[in-house]
Amino acid sequence: MRKFSLITVALALSATACASPKERIADSLVGYGIDQMRADCVGQQLQNSLSVSQLMELGRVARAARERDPEPSRLTLSDLLRAATEVRDPRVAIEVAKAAGRCNLTPMGFAPAKLEMDAA
Repeated sequence: MRKFSLITVALALSATACASPKERIADSLVGYGIDQMRADCVGQQLQNSLSVSQLMELGRVARAARERDPEPSRLTLSDLLRAATEVRDPRVAIEVAKAAGRCNLTPMGFAPAKLEMDAA
Protein backbone atom coordinates (compact mmCIF):
# COMPACT_ATOMS: atom_id res chain seq x y z
CA MET A 1 0.00 0.00 0.00
CA ARG A 2 1.27 3.42 -0.81
CA LYS A 3 0.44 7.04 -0.98
CA PHE A 4 -2.88 7.33 0.72
CA SER A 5 -2.37 10.51 2.65
CA LEU A 6 -4.77 12.15 0.21
CA ILE A 7 -7.66 10.23 1.67
CA THR A 8 -6.21 10.53 5.16
CA VAL A 9 -6.04 14.29 5.00
CA ALA A 10 -9.35 14.56 3.21
CA LEU A 11 -11.22 12.61 5.83
CA ALA A 12 -9.31 13.52 8.96
CA LEU A 13 -10.14 16.56 11.03
CA SER A 14 -8.85 19.53 9.13
CA ALA A 15 -7.92 23.03 10.11
CA THR A 16 -11.14 24.14 8.50
CA ALA A 17 -13.56 22.16 10.62
CA CYS A 18 -16.50 23.52 8.66
CA ALA A 19 -15.20 22.21 5.35
CA SER A 20 -17.40 19.64 3.68
CA PRO A 21 -16.06 16.18 2.80
CA LYS A 22 -15.99 17.32 -0.84
CA GLU A 23 -13.77 20.27 0.00
CA ARG A 24 -11.41 18.21 2.16
CA ILE A 25 -11.07 15.50 -0.46
CA ALA A 26 -10.54 18.04 -3.24
CA ASP A 27 -7.95 20.01 -1.26
CA SER A 28 -6.00 16.84 -0.60
CA LEU A 29 -6.12 15.74 -4.23
CA VAL A 30 -4.85 19.12 -5.38
CA GLY A 31 -1.96 18.73 -2.95
CA TYR A 32 -1.00 15.56 -4.81
CA GLY A 33 -1.00 17.21 -8.21
CA ILE A 34 -4.53 16.60 -9.43
CA ASP A 35 -6.00 19.64 -11.09
CA GLN A 36 -8.71 21.52 -9.22
CA MET A 37 -11.51 20.58 -11.62
CA ARG A 38 -10.89 16.83 -11.31
CA ALA A 39 -10.27 17.08 -7.58
CA ASP A 40 -13.60 18.89 -7.08
CA CYS A 41 -15.30 16.26 -9.22
CA VAL A 42 -13.94 13.34 -7.17
CA GLY A 43 -14.80 15.11 -3.92
CA GLN A 44 -18.35 15.76 -5.06
CA GLN A 45 -18.83 12.20 -6.32
CA LEU A 46 -17.60 10.64 -3.07
CA GLN A 47 -19.59 13.04 -0.90
CA ASN A 48 -22.73 12.22 -2.87
CA SER A 49 -22.28 8.46 -2.97
CA LEU A 50 -20.75 7.51 0.38
CA SER A 51 -21.99 7.98 3.92
CA VAL A 52 -19.95 9.76 6.56
CA SER A 53 -19.18 6.41 8.19
CA GLN A 54 -17.96 4.99 4.86
CA LEU A 55 -15.76 8.05 4.32
CA MET A 56 -14.39 7.71 7.85
CA GLU A 57 -13.58 4.04 7.27
CA LEU A 58 -11.83 4.90 4.02
CA GLY A 59 -9.81 7.51 5.90
CA ARG A 60 -8.88 4.99 8.61
CA VAL A 61 -7.66 2.48 6.03
CA ALA A 62 -5.76 5.19 4.17
CA ARG A 63 -4.00 6.34 7.36
CA ALA A 64 -2.85 2.79 8.06
CA ALA A 65 -1.58 2.42 4.50
CA ARG A 66 0.22 5.75 4.66
CA GLU A 67 2.20 4.61 7.70
CA ARG A 68 3.66 1.79 5.57
CA ASP A 69 4.27 3.96 2.49
CA PRO A 70 7.93 4.62 1.63
CA GLU A 71 6.94 7.56 -0.61
CA PRO A 72 3.90 9.27 0.96
CA SER A 73 4.17 12.46 -1.10
CA ARG A 74 2.84 10.84 -4.28
CA LEU A 75 -0.53 9.34 -5.00
CA THR A 76 -1.50 7.28 -8.02
CA LEU A 77 -4.90 6.10 -9.12
CA SER A 78 -3.79 2.57 -8.29
CA ASP A 79 -2.96 3.66 -4.74
CA LEU A 80 -6.37 5.25 -4.33
CA LEU A 81 -8.18 2.18 -5.64
CA ARG A 82 -6.08 -0.18 -3.53
CA ALA A 83 -6.97 1.73 -0.36
CA ALA A 84 -10.64 1.63 -1.28
CA THR A 85 -10.55 -2.15 -1.71
CA GLU A 86 -9.25 -2.57 1.85
CA VAL A 87 -12.44 -1.09 3.29
CA ARG A 88 -14.77 -3.83 4.53
CA ASP A 89 -17.72 -2.35 2.64
CA PRO A 90 -17.35 -3.27 -1.06
CA ARG A 91 -19.51 -0.31 -2.05
CA VAL A 92 -16.63 2.03 -1.12
CA ALA A 93 -14.30 0.55 -3.73
CA ILE A 94 -17.04 0.64 -6.34
CA GLU A 95 -17.84 4.30 -5.66
CA VAL A 96 -14.16 5.33 -5.64
CA ALA A 97 -13.66 3.58 -9.00
CA LYS A 98 -16.79 5.21 -10.41
CA ALA A 99 -15.66 8.64 -9.20
CA ALA A 100 -12.24 8.12 -10.78
CA GLY A 101 -13.85 7.19 -14.08
CA ARG A 102 -16.42 9.97 -14.07
CA CYS A 103 -13.76 12.52 -13.21
CA ASN A 104 -11.28 11.28 -15.83
CA LEU A 105 -8.53 10.23 -13.44
CA THR A 106 -6.15 7.88 -15.17
CA PRO A 107 -3.31 5.65 -13.99
CA MET A 108 0.08 7.35 -14.04
CA GLY A 109 1.78 6.85 -17.37
CA PHE A 110 -1.42 6.72 -19.38
CA ALA A 111 -3.04 9.64 -21.13
CA PRO A 112 -6.81 10.04 -20.97
CA ALA A 113 -8.53 8.37 -23.87
CA LYS A 114 -9.50 10.77 -26.60
CA LEU A 115 -12.60 10.19 -28.62
CA GLU A 116 -11.99 11.01 -32.23
CA MET A 117 -14.82 10.88 -34.67
CA ASP A 118 -14.36 10.75 -38.40
CA ALA A 119 -15.65 13.93 -39.94
CA ALA A 120 -16.38 12.05 -43.14
